[in-house]
Amino acid sequence: MSEPIPAGTLSRGARFLPRPSDYSQLRTSWRADVLAGVTVGVVALPLALAFGISSGVGAAAGLITAVVAGLVAAVFGGSHVQVSGPTGAMAVILAPIVAEHGIGSIAIVTIMSGLIVLVAGVVGLGRAVTFIPWPVIEGFTLGIAAIIFLQQVPAAFGATAPAGERTLFAAIDVVAHVQWGKALPALAVVAAVAAMMLILPRIHRSIPESLTAVIVVTIVAGLLDVDVAQIGELPSELPAPALPDVDLGALKSLAGAAAAIAALAAIESLLSARVAATMSPTGPYDPDRELTGQGLASVASGLFGGMPATGAIARTAVNVRAGARTRVAAIVHSLVLLAVVYLATGPVS
Repeated sequence: MSEPIPAGTLSRGARFLPRPSDYSQLRTSWRADVLAGVTVGVVALPLALAFGISSGVGAAAGLITAVVAGLVAAVFGGSHVQVSGPTGAMAVILAPIVAEHGIGSIAIVTIMSGLIVLVAGVVGLGRAVTFIPWPVIEGFTLGIAAIIFLQQVPAAFGATAPAGERTLFAAIDVVAHVQWGKALPALAVVAAVAAMMLILPRIHRSIPESLTAVIVVTIVAGLLDVDVAQIGELPSELPAPALPDVDLGALKSLAGAAAAIAALAAIESLLSARVAATMSPTGPYDPDRELTGQGLASVASGLFGGMPATGAIARTAVNVRAGARTRVAAIVHSLVLLAVVYLATGPVS
């Protein structure tokens, strides 16, 4: 007869699992949670597509990640109001991995990094982020912002970045050899979107400026037959989960990339949850459970063909400001995006 599992072990394991207390406020907050989830879903749609494209993995992978990882992290994570999905910081790290190892490596590295984050949460490394100084965090964030800007310079000029070239030099090369016939329509689209994103919040704060700008410019570009790049075909259903083909050589070559992705996912998710806890009256977050939830989210995303996910501060802030009080808001956000996959991928593409 086997020995019984010590009670302490059970209690330690149970803290990582969903529990009724996660939804203790739902009876009074469900309307606000549903509304917040719909609001975040609308905001998250263009972000998921954009970060999928900018990472080199593709818009479809970004959308799948927002659906699958967003749902898993909402249920298993350590924050009541955190919203997870693809982020700009992750796109920065993934782009060179795609260039070096190919797009087929992303599923493997996503699952590997998710397992690393999961283990980090189980062994209790979640509280380590509290020791990172804010100047380091600010510098890290500003650096990512600069890289994202430079990554988008070729697209803004209607060009393709030279393969294998560093981001800064690729941007300089595109600007130095710009073909104005292709560049002007793309720049006009960029300027129109940027202008609407600045103006619409001043008209009314509830207007989803990024999605509205994209929709308006898309319609105008279609009516005027403007020659600009399009997202292309998106999946009309979620793919079946599957383990990627792996070999020992691939695992060794991707180990460093997986560790870097895991470190970024852990830091960004915990920082986002930490900020959300200061914004929301829902109480503190559990950093170790947050890591286990984010690890499971990335593993699930990789199985469905997505990319690594993290807590997203922009979407989380929208969620809190829209009145979210429980995890139902983040769950509804994923269901809204799932509805897009099954009902609206034609017009979105």
